[in-house]
Amino acid sequence: MKPPIDIMPLFPLLNNELISFLKNLFPGDWQKQTVASKWKVKDVAAHLLDGNYRRIALHRDGWAISPGKPVESYTGLVQYLNDLNADWVKAAKRLSPRIITELLESTNKEVYTIFKNLDPFAIAAYPVSWAGEDISYNWFDIAREYTERWLHQQQIREAMGNTGIMTKELYYPFLDIFMQAWPVVVNAEAKEGTILKTIITGEGGGEWFLRTDTSAGPGAKWIIRQAREENEKATNVLSETIIDGDVAWKLFSKSVRKEDIKGSFEIKGDKLLGEKILDMVSVMA
Repeated sequence: MKPPIDIMPLFPLLNNELISFLKNLFPGDWQKQTVASKWKVKDVAAHLLDGNYRRIALHRDGWAISPGKPVESYTGLVQYLNDLNADWVKAAKRLSPRIITELLESTNKEVYTIFKNLDPFAIAAYPVSWAGEDISYNWFDIAREYTERWLHQQQIREAMGNTGIMTKELYYPFLDIFMQAWPVVVNAEAKEGTILKTIITGEGGGEWFLRTDTSAGPGAKWIIRQAREENEKATNVLSETIIDGDVAWKLFSKSVRKEDIKGSFEIKGDKLLGEKILDMVSVMA
């Protein structure tokens, strides 16, 4: 089982940062284009509101919708979710920025209360599919929700040239959660004890290690290890990938691809294994 990532204390701070930022936008700012190619600032804020309402409907009221036809592949699931998102954003064009902001402020608090009252080790309503899980615990589902909220707020902020949440306190946990998809994307055989290292630069960056381990059964499995556990073994690192922190969040959310950011990463050692992290996508896309 993955070591749990306790993200709950950061929700109020992240939520307050969002509401404060939105309340200070000028009318024209809401129509600025974001890195999410189909969405402007107002669309992204509306999408965040949609996420809140879905969570409240599910956890408070036991209400969830399902596809009208069977979803038979990961690609089909992504398309279904994209269609849901697009429907809401289209309808929300009728709402003013003030209404969206006020509703976000109230529903953020309600969702936080819901999350606090969930048993972190109970089975979550939704698995974290991008991390290769068919079943997830609530703590991981909640952590995934943190990344959603950080990512979309950062998309809004970047459209204004603001990097206020790219801090050690808020950005590093986002990256730490996203990195749980690293073993999935590597998906390569290697001998026991093989170590890969990723460094993400900048104030909110850090170091992550991936190593093979046979303790869970036959065949070496890739598992995430904390930097403090692996730094003393750095001489055994097979490859080291260094990624610019300013682009890492875009890369892992599929807003840009590795072909778009040449010069923003460096690979030392085994190029094939080191490049795997550049294909990691930690969102449903």
